[in-house]
Amino acid sequence: MNDAPFCPAWWLPGPHLQTLWGPLCRRQSPLKRQRERLWLADGDFLDLDWHGPDDPRVPLVLVLHGLSGSSRSLYVLGLQQALAERGWASAALNWRGCSGEPNRLPRAYHSGASDDLAAAIAHLRRLRPHAALHAVGYSLGGNVLLKHLGESGADCALQAAVAVSVPFRLDQCADRIGQGFSRVYQAHFMRAMRTYLEDKQRQFARLGQAEHLAALERLGPLQGLRTFWEFDGRITAPLHGFADARDYYRRASSRYFLAAIRVPTLIVQAADDPFVSPHSLPQPHELSANIQFELQAGGGHVGFVEGPPHRPGHYLERRIPAWLAGAPL
Repeated sequence: MNDAPFCPAWWLPGPHLQTLWGPLCRRQSPLKRQRERLWLADGDFLDLDWHGPDDPRVPLVLVLHGLSGSSRSLYVLGLQQALAERGWASAALNWRGCSGEPNRLPRAYHSGASDDLAAAIAHLRRLRPHAALHAVGYSLGGNVLLKHLGESGADCALQAAVAVSVPFRLDQCADRIGQGFSRVYQAHFMRAMRTYLEDKQRQFARLGQAEHLAALERLGPLQGLRTFWEFDGRITAPLHGFADARDYYRRASSRYFLAAIRVPTLIVQAADDPFVSPHSLPQPHELSANIQFELQAGGGHVGFVEGPPHRPGHYLERRIPAWLAGAPL
């Protein structure tokens, strides 16, 4: 059944039920995982949660979560379980400050943080030089992954990659998520990112790190930020060296890096994604010959739920491992 086409669950009609069912209703057994802390050159850290066989030669998959997610996100856990059932190992990356502990520097994670991804990939390659190394990114993680693939080109250390529900044009997606029911998602993300920054401020104050605290306070009050344009203009851009939100969106949007990708790459997207407007999707001439672009009519954002209500299935968790296993090396 791994090669069966995706058929959206009839009992979850429309993009919003597909999008919301997973985080609100899905049941996922906890996995036995081993946490590893990767120290970065700037003194900050990334946490990796390992699952699967401790074998230096089995395929290894790096899994990248989306905005306001973590390695505890159910779609991450589900994929790690599916990979382990195939006998593969996986490491779920927590972006800076997403593992349950604030990171040590004022800088945060964002949709263009391909430097952190490159550090994680280099680390895994050093640890398991004989393993086939793949990466799977969801939403923000997918955008960062595609950006890295384009930046590294033929020098990329990955053998294959998969990106799901990608916000290819961050400016257009910032507009889309501010429309209609999608404003509910926008409000959720604004609360989550405000909490993320407030946690960092409290830690800096507790540890007496006045310089770090001042760097965040110079950004201005966190209250009243209601849209991605406002948040990224006030917070993301100045904190990470971008001129403004428009500059950040232009330099971090993965759509501009697709033609340079030289690694076999699968992109799974839903035409009804409530975060991504149809005109944000790349045109065929923008895709390198190494990209397989799979556009489903339905599925929402990181949804792709199938099967009956008494036994729901998850298309991504059968499609991604099967495609990676068959991807050319």
